[in-house]
Amino acid sequence: MDKNVSRETFEKLKLYQRTLEIWQKRLNLISSSTLPNIWERHFQDSLQLLPYLPSSKNELVDLGSGAGFPGLVLAILRPDFLNVTLIESDLKKCVFLENVSRETNTPVKILNERIETLKNPLKFDIVTARGLAPLSFLIEYAFPLMDVNGICLFLKGKEFKNEIEDSQKKWDFKLELFPSLTDSRGRILRITHPKKVSSHGKNNSSC
Repeated sequence: MDKNVSRETFEKLKLYQRTLEIWQKRLNLISSSTLPNIWERHFQDSLQLLPYLPSSKNELVDLGSGAGFPGLVLAILRPDFLNVTLIESDLKKCVFLENVSRETNTPVKILNERIETLKNPLKFDIVTARGLAPLSFLIEYAFPLMDVNGICLFLKGKEFKNEIEDSQKKWDFKLELFPSLTDSRGRILRITHPKKVSSHGKNNSSC
């Protein structure tokens, strides 16, 4: 058990894991190849974002939540200061997320919508995503959702350098890289103040 996780929270996470294993038999929530290492590959991978969260009350949105990683895990970890919104286009996955939310008594807002077609999007302090899309697309999705001082926390694998280089062709942003505790080849990306780069190479907008 992680030293930063209380016994009550740990039990909620284990209930989440058991529920996921049951639902996985009839709904493809995660890659079947990761089932033998489900705790490390999915739960601990999400848990490692905890030190990078602001310590005050914040609105967090998780893009393409899927089985709830990392958004629902973070909601369970920090119900005291995170108001979490999960965006997922697959209705069946939304039903799963609702079930885990109810079983673990973890309040979250679940939007069954495509990120690209969100109507009247709200502004959030924190934007998270994991395994959803290349970085350039993630920034495109996150940009209209970020508050002026908002941050993005993206979990990326071994291609993170190539994704950063590709993103910098379209975006200017402040970037911090942190080591991944679950993937030696991966990184945690903390992005702030994204600005679109115009065709003339000048920044033409910012959040």
